[in-house]
Amino acid sequence: MTESTITAKGQTTVPADIRQSIGGVPGTRLVWHVLSDGRLFVRVKNKTAADVKGIVKVPKGKRLSIEEMRP
Repeated sequence: MTESTITAKGQTTVPADIRQSIGGVPGTRLVWHVLSDGRLFVRVKNKTAADVKGIVKVPKGKRLSIEEMRP
């Protein structure tokens, strides 16, 4: 198990082995969640809306209604 300490300024260092396993580099964003049972869940925010824009191509002229999209 890896540990870090929160400083007086509320900062902590992500340990080197964790940074390596997530591909963490300066500027990597982390999203923190406190679960209802008190556990902490941290995930890497590695995609933005700009990163995924245009992944799905819509055929020209083809538009679907919400009802048509439902299974």
